[in-house]
Amino acid sequence: MSLPIRLLIVDDHPVVRDGLRGMFTGDPDFEVVGEARDGAEALALAANSRPDVVLMDLRMPGMDGVTAIGRLVGSGSPAKVLVLTTYDTDADVLPAIEAGATGYLLKDAPREELVRAVRAAARGEAVLSPSVAGRLMGRLRAPAEEPLSHRELEVLAMVAKGTSNREAAARLFISEATVKTHLLHVYAKLGVNDRAAAVAVAYDRGLLTPGGR
Repeated sequence: MSLPIRLLIVDDHPVVRDGLRGMFTGDPDFEVVGEARDGAEALALAANSRPDVVLMDLRMPGMDGVTAIGRLVGSGSPAKVLVLTTYDTDADVLPAIEAGATGYLLKDAPREELVRAVRAAARGEAVLSPSVAGRLMGRLRAPAEEPLSHRELEVLAMVAKGTSNREAAARLFISEATVKTHLLHVYAKLGVNDRAAAVAVAYDRGLLTPGGR
C-alpha cells in the first residue's frame, strides 16, 4: 500500500483552509501535514513537515505566493507547488509558472478535478486549468510583443511610484487625457487591465527596476 500524499495548504482565508482540509483528510490517500496563512509561514512549515505537494494561494498579506514559490524552489525542496487561486490573469499566471509552480488551478474547480491535480502534481506532472492553458497557448501563438515607447515607459515608471495621472501630466508637460491614452496603450501591449497589473508585469519583464526604470 503506497504512502499517502503529504499536503500543505496555504491560504489567508480560514474558511478556504478549513474546506480544503476537510476535503483531503477524509481521503486515506492524503495527509494534511500543515496549514499556513501566508508565504513566510508556508516556507517555515514546508521545511519542517516536508510535504509532497503545496496548495498555494497567490494574493496573501505578507509574503505573496509567487515569492514563496520562488524561495521554496530555490531552497531545493522536493515539494511540488500547485497554485490554487481565484485569478487567471497574465500578471498572476506567468510569474507563478516562471517561479516554479508545477500546476495552476482556479478555486472554482470541481473536487474531483482538484484531487486529480494534486495526485498529478505529486507525480511531477504539469496541471493547468483549461482557462490558464488557453491563456498560455494564446501567448505562445501571439505575435512578438510590441515594445513600449519611451514616453509610455516614463508614464509607467511614474505610476509605479504612486504618481497620479494629474501629477504625471504636470511633470511631463502633457495633458491628463494624454497620460490616460498612454496608459491604455501600455495596458494593451502588456495584456493587462489596470495600473497594478501593468506595474507587476513591467517589473516581471524587466521593463522597470526597483529604484528606477
